[in-house]
Amino acid sequence: METSLRYTCNSKSLKIHAKEKLPVNSKTHLQLHGELDTGTGAPSYFCAMIRHLFPEAATGLGVGIHYDKRQKLRCHVRGKKEFPVRDDKSVTFNVKGRCDFDQDFNQRNPIGAAEFAWNIMNFKEDQDVRIKVGYEMFDKVPYMQIRENNWTLNANMKGKWNLRFDL
Repeated sequence: METSLRYTCNSKSLKIHAKEKLPVNSKTHLQLHGELDTGTGAPSYFCAMIRHLFPEAATGLGVGIHYDKRQKLRCHVRGKKEFPVRDDKSVTFNVKGRCDFDQDFNQRNPIGAAEFAWNIMNFKEDQDVRIKVGYEMFDKVPYMQIRENNWTLNANMKGKWNLRFDL
């Protein structure tokens, strides 16, 4: 099980996030993840999703359900396509999108982004770094991510940011 501590500037509370991937076959897994808000002591959300990888096309697709304490039950569809910029795949151009729907498939919340990702292996001894710079199409906002082994900082040009530590 993957576990992380997350702090978001909006909520100003520490959250404990857990994720488990259960293999269905070599290219498909059931992903379960949820979050506990330490400020309220209550779960923030729970999600179950079937994810399938198409390695020959550097593409991943997922469908699932998401229970949120505010929006109740929602359906999710997501996809990501990776285009290598360098032969060693250390730099990629990624196109990704997600759309969630309410129970009646009426209300939609689309998210789509295009980003460059640069993976630097052994930046220093036993230290890997990933830098992402992208643009979220529907919110029309640039964003960035810096990841170093267990630490991740995400920020966008609207002033939102979050910090994650993988346990």
